[in-house]
Amino acid sequence: MKPELQIGASATLERMVACADAIHLGQGRSSSAIVFSTPSMIALMEYTAREVLRPFLDEGEESVGVNVHVEHLAATPLQAPVRGHARVIAVEGRFVEFEITASDERDVIGRGTHRRAVITIARFADKLKEKVQAMTQGAVLPSYQTPNSGELSKLATLEAVRDGALVTVTLNRPAKLNAVNVQMTADLESLNAWLAGHPEIRVVILTGAGDAFCAGDDVKEVGTLDLATATNLSHRQAELYLTWERLPQIFIAAVNGAAFGGGCVCAYSCDFRVAAHSARFGMPEILLGWPPGYGIAQLTSLVGKSRALELCLLGESISSQLALTYGLVHEVVPQNRLHSTARALAGKLLAQPAEALRQTKRLIYLDEGLQPKVAHLADTAAYIQCLEQPDAREGIAAFSQKRRPKFNQ
Repeated sequence: MKPELQIGASATLERMVACADAIHLGQGRSSSAIVFSTPSMIALMEYTAREVLRPFLDEGEESVGVNVHVEHLAATPLQAPVRGHARVIAVEGRFVEFEITASDERDVIGRGTHRRAVITIARFADKLKEKVQAMTQGAVLPSYQTPNSGELSKLATLEAVRDGALVTVTLNRPAKLNAVNVQMTADLESLNAWLAGHPEIRVVILTGAGDAFCAGDDVKEVGTLDLATATNLSHRQAELYLTWERLPQIFIAAVNGAAFGGGCVCAYSCDFRVAAHSARFGMPEILLGWPPGYGIAQLTSLVGKSRALELCLLGESISSQLALTYGLVHEVVPQNRLHSTARALAGKLLAQPAEALRQTKRLIYLDEGLQPKVAHLADTAAYIQCLEQPDAREGIAAFSQKRRPKFNQ
């Protein structure tokens, strides 16, 4: 830790009270209130203290909370702006004491003290790894990407063509039916970082090269991965699709062919879905011996529990016309009109007021609350559990040999 840290150093963080930060008091009663929860208020104060320390940490260091003493003084409603403030009041070796407060526009809503320790990340990570290996369900660490405000570098599995505020992205592994492998996962993450750094881009059209939109995860590659790598890859893929909800751009899927498994998730993670008559949709993971590794909550929110059970438990594909009746797609058109229809929709969106469009998208996804954003953690845990079983090995072998699997009963 740098010696420049002195008593009085401070920082302020601002945020809005989102659904995930709120608690519903008196739910189901005639009188109720949705307010900023105490744990979320404390988290704001702790994150603010962490920001105070950030400039004073050496390479390979981080700070972690040791204890916190807080009074929650006043309620704050949903979507209200709140502010955390932290000031250093004592430095004792690698321990730092803070005075912390939280406020909304009218009141000081919380105050107290907080103690943080400066730790070496590598040593901390080694201890955590030992604990994760001893836990039956494992643990997940969040991943963050830095927005890229520069040029988008050439990507091995994607083609991105920009036309002003519109970008058309083509999944480009036609020989593999555009299946998502490790390289495409990294390329999609790079695309997301670039889009995050270019808010002037307002609409993204996503389609597939060749006859397929996306056949899902690259099953043959999955069969070569160790469980730790497969777990990490599944979490990365879930996060990159969830990122499309948080990005300011509107995503349009132009589904030109098969959209199966992870490819179906890819399509329904877009804000709009236009499909060719020849397109087909399905969640066939069960036929390989495992459940979907991510995307179940989003699918259920689109088509309802009954249809989600049908798609995921039977593993059968459905036509684009049936997908339309399920609510999985917005419009079905002839193949030769697919891209013109997607571009016409993009034109309508680009004609809308830019900030109102971004805010409306944000509010719609905000209303879903926290659960759809964390459900993929349970999805991946179940997927990895099944991936260890003989049925999964049989499913991969049958897929590679183009035969029906013979699962254990």
